[in-house]
Amino acid sequence: MMKVADIRQKTDDELASELTGLKKEALNLRFQRASGQLESTSRVKTVRKDIARISTVMTERKRKA
Repeated sequence: MMKVADIRQKTDDELASELTGLKKEALNLRFQRASGQLESTSRVKTVRKDIARISTVMTERKRKA
């Protein structure tokens, strides 16, 4: 789980790459859940919340600019 303070310290490029990685992981977790191979179900919720946190910080930055 990422903290908002840590997210705010990263640059826009770092956040964009982090967001891309998390979205890929979310896709893989969805496939694992559908096929019954998902072992850590809590990871799905954590990844979704991290995506939301990063998206929120990026939106805040766009509005300030």
